[in-house]
Order: sequence, then C-alpha cells, then structure tokens
Amino acid sequence: MARVSDLSSTEQTSEQAKIYAEIAGPRGGVVRGPFAIWLRNPDIADKANQLGNALRVKGKLDKRLFELAILVVARAWTAQYEWFAHAQAALDVGLDSSIISSLQQGKEPTFNKEDEKIVYKVTLELQTNHKLSDSTYADAEKILGLTLLIELISVIGFYTMVAIVLNGFEAPVPGNELPLTGDGFRNP
Repeated sequence: MARVSDLSSTEQTSEQAKIYAEIAGPRGGVVRGPFAIWLRNPDIADKANQLGNALRVKGKLDKRLFELAILVVARAWTAQYEWFAHAQAALDVGLDSSIISSLQQGKEPTFNKEDEKIVYKVTLELQTNHKLSDSTYADAEKILGLTLLIELISVIGFYTMVAIVLNGFEAPVPGNELPLTGDGFRNP
C-alpha cells in the first residue's frame, strides 16, 4: 500500500501544478512513481525532473544501455515500480528479452554485445560493492569512453535514488503488480 497518496489537482499549490504539468507533458499527462512523491516538495520534483531529463532526453548513452542500467538498479533494489516503468521500454529500444528475463529472475544474463556486458558489470559492481574495481573501470573507459562512462554512472546514481524513494514510500505499481520477487541479486 502506498505510503504517500497522489496530490489531486485541487490539493496542488500553483507551483506544484506548474511542475506537475512539466513532468506530465512528456509522460502521457500522468505523474506517477517518484515524481508523484517528490511533487509534495516542488523544488525536489523540479530538480529531479531536470536531472532526469538531462539523462533520459538529452543524454548520449544509447537507450538500450540506458534501460539496461536502470533494470539492473531496479533488480538490485527490488524496485517494483521502477521495473514496471522500464522493462517494456528496454524491449522497445532493442534490449534482448532474454537479458530482461534473466535480470528479472536475479540471474546474470548472457551478453552478446561488449557494451551491454560492461554496462551490466559497472552497474552491478556499484550496486553490490559500492565502488568499481580498477579493471572494470579501465574496461568501461575503453569501451564507452570517459564522457559516456560519466553519464552511465550518473544514470546509475539517479535511478538508485529513484529506487530508494520508490521503496521507501512503497510507490504502487498500476494494477498492483509485483513483477519482481526475492531480494535483488542476493536472493532472487
């Protein structure tokens, strides 16, 4: 059960209504997930939306790799809403369904592409070890380049924050679905 209810349009201040419209516009007119929670603090909602757009809309990281990183974060945190919001998007941008299925089960996927393998490795190391080994960092910089590696690690950080907010406030998944079971990669 959600710990924070969505603000109705009659409950929103003019600042919240303005930010709601900015967030809802590119999302089919709907504000859900972390943004519905952050909207209660309009400054956080606004800044999170700006950072999210810088990464999601203006970022240079291939969308397939972007969505892969998010799914690894969602699986690591068992962030139900985050998984719900990004699993289909990952399919839509060309991430192989077998990779998505393995992640959903908390298992290491088989990768045929070097860039996907390093994105998985970087994301998983940061989620489980909270740092990168020298060898993973060197491989990632070689494969992605420094600029995209900075972007990737920023995506991982942003969506980790999203996962924590979603889990902390038990953000509901539409239809009350629970697409993930177990406890991340530790106990799928």
